[in-house]
Amino acid sequence: MDILLYLIPIALLLGIAALIAFLWSLKSGQYEDMEGAANRILFDDDDSPKQGETDKD
Repeated sequence: MDILLYLIPIALLLGIAALIAFLWSLKSGQYEDMEGAANRILFDDDDSPKQGETDKD
């Protein structure tokens, strides 16, 4: 039972650290555009040349 004297404060500290990390990620805008990255993969970038192609005129 003496181990609980160590484990409970450690668990509380880890929980508080996780909460602080989550709040920091909210404040820094990590969750602003949830659909953008998912939709970006669907569209081609026609402006950039494909790998191996050169611009010969």
